[in-house]
Amino acid sequence: MIGVGGIGMSGLARLFLHDGKTVSGSDRAPSDITNALVSEGVNFFASQGASNITEGIDLVVYTEAMAKDHPEMVAAKELGVPMVNYFEALGLVANQYYLIAVSGTHGKTTTTAMLIDILEEAGLDPSAIVGSLRAKTKSNYRAGKSKYFVVEACEYKRDFIHLEPDVLIITNLEAEHLDYYRDLSDVQAAFRELAMKVPEDGVVIAEVSNPNVAPVIEGLKCQVMDYKKHLDLALPLKVPGVHNRMNAAGALAAAAFIGIEESVAKSALSNFAGTWRRFEYKGELNGAPVYDDYGHHPTEITATINGTREMYPDRKLILAYQPHMYSRTHALFDDFVRALSLADQVILAPIYAAREQNESGVSSEKLKETIGEKAKAVSGLDELVGEIKNMADGSSVVLVMGAGDIARVTSSLTS
Repeated sequence: MIGVGGIGMSGLARLFLHDGKTVSGSDRAPSDITNALVSEGVNFFASQGASNITEGIDLVVYTEAMAKDHPEMVAAKELGVPMVNYFEALGLVANQYYLIAVSGTHGKTTTTAMLIDILEEAGLDPSAIVGSLRAKTKSNYRAGKSKYFVVEACEYKRDFIHLEPDVLIITNLEAEHLDYYRDLSDVQAAFRELAMKVPEDGVVIAEVSNPNVAPVIEGLKCQVMDYKKHLDLALPLKVPGVHNRMNAAGALAAAAFIGIEESVAKSALSNFAGTWRRFEYKGELNGAPVYDDYGHHPTEITATINGTREMYPDRKLILAYQPHMYSRTHALFDDFVRALSLADQVILAPIYAAREQNESGVSSEKLKETIGEKAKAVSGLDELVGEIKNMADGSSVVLVMGAGDIARVTSSLTS
């Protein structure tokens, strides 16, 4: 497994281990996830090179983050070892089950984890892979013994097309992954292709009044459910924000379709403890609560800030943000400015490049200049930690956000 430390890949590695397979994998460096995998039985290579690929390997699974000329992929090809990407491998396993797939631009992880909790509460014993670590189990994989399998279905590079869901949740839909998709209509076409794979006795669950979703669900052969009919603003949730109530509504709609009693589903949701890096409480700094969040799109930033304000209406909100990818920051620049400006103070780390070169010239400095006086751009994560420590006090709340390596700074803030 090339890139075994990734959140999806590590869940799949756990599934293969549970099935009795011998699993080895590589990544660029060790991490908490790879350390856990080693303790569970994965043979881990802390560097990536052709020598890691040997005869006797039955299958190589790679993450889409890997370049096609990656030395391990080249070596596998030379040895004639079959290769599939993460979602192809996931489909080979999950499509044998009654598959519940959670898709959408935002909210997939939380909705998936909520639904797993509901199925557990109902005694339906699902198998599941989620794109985070559940607070309840500290794992991204659940081994079940029933017909149900719950997965998070990511739209990047149309990879979710390898899935054949019986129940498909579409949380919402926006222009995203514009390093791959041309525009919103291109994203909609991918979701439409997935929705059309749902069988006649299956269901697509979506916000039917959302104009971005309308072309995806028009004229489907299967049933279409409006999850907003299951929105309960009075439902007690431990995770804040209207966006999480919408996530809960999607999970409730799926539960209703499966036949789970509403009281059972709502009981599970009222106890839902969240997931890793989704508004995850990390501790305190100078009397200020510190939260870590994976948000990396303007809509996600806005929703999380609003949820934070709901919990801490009288506190100054300090947002430490690491933009993720040049193409996303450039394409949605004005939206990022509006979202980030909702915080009282903004500290911007350099853009996390991921798999890209900076062709547009966009930068955190340019974001700072456009946001104005409340914003500050720093040279790196060490400087960012220092700035947060100087700003935080008992009258504030700290939100550390981004999909890159900014997650590692919270341990420096709360230790």
